[in-house]
Amino acid sequence: MVDSQIRSYISRMPSFSKTITKVLQVCNRPDTSPLELNRVISLDPVLTGSLLKLVNSAYYSMGKGISSVPQAIILLGVNTVKNLALSTAIIGSFDSRSALCGLSQEDFWAHSLGVAVISRSLADLQGVSQEAREDYFVAGLLHDLGKIPLNHCCPVQYPLILEFSRRERISLAKAERDVLGIDHGAVGALIAEKWRLHRDLFDVLLHHHDPQRDDAANVPLLRIVALSNLLANLWQIGSTGEVLSDAPLAEWLRERLLLEPSRIAAIRERVLDDIDKARIFLQVTR
Repeated sequence: MVDSQIRSYISRMPSFSKTITKVLQVCNRPDTSPLELNRVISLDPVLTGSLLKLVNSAYYSMGKGISSVPQAIILLGVNTVKNLALSTAIIGSFDSRSALCGLSQEDFWAHSLGVAVISRSLADLQGVSQEAREDYFVAGLLHDLGKIPLNHCCPVQYPLILEFSRRERISLAKAERDVLGIDHGAVGALIAEKWRLHRDLFDVLLHHHDPQRDDAANVPLLRIVALSNLLANLWQIGSTGEVLSDAPLAEWLRERLLLEPSRIAAIRERVLDDIDKARIFLQVTR
């Protein structure tokens, strides 16, 4: 019953606008030029405004006022523009439709943003290129999307699931499966299918609580987001209902990613500062 309600909810979610679809298509082409991308983005005043707010924010620290969309595209990079468009479309489709029963919206998005910033920082430690780090940021930002339809479709059960998870000291995903027969990872995968998201992002939404698998399309991305999620919980950055900190899994991930504990500890203060700066990304996408 719950499964059919969730599938019905997701099927009714709006498809991407023609502009967003075109932006994604253009960005995915290897020969894309800033001028071509500008022609598409300029058709959407909201996306244009979001892009200019982002490029002029403290998070990107360009140091000068940018009023030209082509210049913003050049400075941010095609990948950042693509991820801004994607996040705007996805997050915007939820906010006006759903309440988070038992969860604070502020805490939910604070945690999501924390995972995004930590993922980006760990990718930096791994030597990932600056442009590619934006994929880690967005995967971290969107990893828990599946909780939103669960909250919307199960407004009575979900607060009870949160309490069940706390009382029994089990993961929230297990509590969801025990009570509803489906967890937020599986719901996230349904969302990814709805919008035909890239397989890398599909795997993160589905498997961020099961990162020990080695058949993901992008294993480093999955494992970095999973570790970032655990660190955000450990550092108490926001909350999406998790009460357990899986220290053995965090250690396994750290070892597989070849990240020294001292290097992770060293980024904590910078991450907290970056989260404040990165709130602009959430503001412009919402």
